[in-house]
Amino acid sequence: MTSPARADAIGVWSTDEGKSHVKIEPCGDKLCGKIIWLKEPKTEKGIDKTDKRNEDAALRGRKIVGLELISGFVPDGPNEWDDGNIYNPQDGKTYSSSMTLVKPDTLEVKGCLLMFCKTQTWTKVQ
Repeated sequence: MTSPARADAIGVWSTDEGKSHVKIEPCGDKLCGKIIWLKEPKTEKGIDKTDKRNEDAALRGRKIVGLELISGFVPDGPNEWDDGNIYNPQDGKTYSSSMTLVKPDTLEVKGCLLMFCKTQTWTKVQ
């Protein structure tokens, strides 16, 4: 059974600046999320955008749409999840991450490398 706190983050979220939509759902006892929509899914040549900056050369051919963006989140109090990871296809790196539901339709997603963190505000689409 899904706890109410976990259920609140489940759904489709628009990332900062509306560049993509991420569908967050349960993955076993954790939360994960995949990119299901991109504002600009194709390159200038009309080819699907791929994970061309991934540090692992073998993964650079993966399409961005369908890519797992967040993984491993566990509840950490009311409306908070921690111990997760967020992948940034813009630089090909994975960061430790936490999420906080600040309002029913607003999710703050923080990614950190060592002590340097960046927070994005995602808005619920559905």
